[in-house]
Amino acid sequence: MTSTTPANTVEDTPLPATVGGVAGAPGSARAAQLVARVAGGADSAPIRMTAPFTGQPIATLPQATDADVRSVFAQARTAQRAWADRTPAERARVLTRLHDLVLARQDEVLDLVQVEAGKARLDAFDEVSATALVAAYYGRHAAKILAPRRVAGVIPGLTRAGEIRHPKGVVGIISPWNYPLALTAMDVLPALAAGNAVVQKPDNQTALSALWLHELAEAAGLPAGTWQIVLGRGSKIGTALVEESDYLCFTGSTPTGKELAGQVAKRLTSYSLELGGKNPMIVLPDADVAKAATGAVTACFSSAGQLCVSVERIYVHEDIRDEFTRAFVAKTAALKLGGALDYHAQMGSLTSEDQLATVSAHVEDAREKGASVLTGGRARPDLGPLFYEPTVLTGVTPGMLPFAEETFGPVVSIYGYTDVTEAIDRANDTPFGLNASVWSRNGRAGWEVGARLKAGTVNVNEGYAATFGSVGVPMGGMKDSGVGRRNGAEGLLKYTESQSIALQRGLALRPPRAVPGSLWSRGMTFGIKALRRLPR
Repeated sequence: MTSTTPANTVEDTPLPATVGGVAGAPGSARAAQLVARVAGGADSAPIRMTAPFTGQPIATLPQATDADVRSVFAQARTAQRAWADRTPAERARVLTRLHDLVLARQDEVLDLVQVEAGKARLDAFDEVSATALVAAYYGRHAAKILAPRRVAGVIPGLTRAGEIRHPKGVVGIISPWNYPLALTAMDVLPALAAGNAVVQKPDNQTALSALWLHELAEAAGLPAGTWQIVLGRGSKIGTALVEESDYLCFTGSTPTGKELAGQVAKRLTSYSLELGGKNPMIVLPDADVAKAATGAVTACFSSAGQLCVSVERIYVHEDIRDEFTRAFVAKTAALKLGGALDYHAQMGSLTSEDQLATVSAHVEDAREKGASVLTGGRARPDLGPLFYEPTVLTGVTPGMLPFAEETFGPVVSIYGYTDVTEAIDRANDTPFGLNASVWSRNGRAGWEVGARLKAGTVNVNEGYAATFGSVGVPMGGMKDSGVGRRNGAEGLLKYTESQSIALQRGLALRPPRAVPGSLWSRGMTFGIKALRRLPR
């Protein structure tokens, strides 16, 4: 079926310039400076990456071999020992200085993120703000979180017990292309704060953003060799990353995450995974329709929907469904698309031909099987090779690709419901459980609905940014959306090994030879009962 509301976008045509054909982009000399920070790759054929906005070259990237990666890990192990000898407070001060550098030099990386990932500038700024927030949080709290902890011993006064934290060693981090700066920071910075060295493999498409942060980290005082970056395809260097890592952190697709988890399990090392999602939004009948529609635009189309926590399903109570749909479609159709390095455009392009193919296939499949395209639903090669209009669907049913599969693009489906429990059940009816959103004028009611959703993060009267930006709370997925958490204390402690130490004084924990076991047991039973009543 055809669109009922045409996309009324205002286009910015990218102008020829220095890198990737984008006006104002960083020059090729600057790109070469960043690429020079890549470890290894001298013996492997380099590859050339292109700008999503224009299809023109960005940089030529060296590709590491298996041997390169193993050599880099050996170097990182040497660097890690000296880094771990520093106090947590000393390590944290590096992150505090990094926070200041990121904010002071943000224009550089805003250009890089736009050129590499095809984002609108405001979406690129979300990455800058997230990076600064993460650096500030761990710069302020890491030393306290990592501090030795005293706990009550088995015999008060005679048993001194405590817990201390050791770094894992060298952490392997495989980062995705869609949030190249923010997700680098969220995973790398706490690993470093915990005293580990890091070997990171960012995606080739968006490697320059990670390399920029790497440069700033060393300028902030991070010792050379403590964080190293290698580039290459997972099929070529993935085995070395898994086998050499003392802890593996991966963000990407669910099938790849499951495969990596199996490989890591054989080594009895640990891992964390942030994987796919099919994130729902529930609009309760008392919601402010205008605010919910505005929030949904951001929740669905930030970074052109290429965001792990982006909303792809909206459930709206039938009492307000028509009103919400009209408002949401109008706001979506009014979004401005473009690829200039300024804040004019509200949505950029997709990042790769694969994503464009997936988005097109999902929309066409739904259209051919009877769904309605209320706005959008077409590629925009007149703007650039990977632009696709923000798209709103209705009438999507089981058997259509966008019903249950993750689109990971600017496509969302609207569904009606009559009972809140029905909406919750439908929102939970998915193998994924990454993020969810609830809208209501009654904050308590929204919170209560959120607590019934099987998702690692839930935002009330927000799409994703409230939890994404609240670095003190953990972020991650349930079910097939992942294992483990980033952010908060948990996002730091996962990179450590806990060790318990107890010092026993005086009374031994076994009876002396002269004391019968039966008498000892009765005495210990009395003592254990008494301990339950003592304040701890």
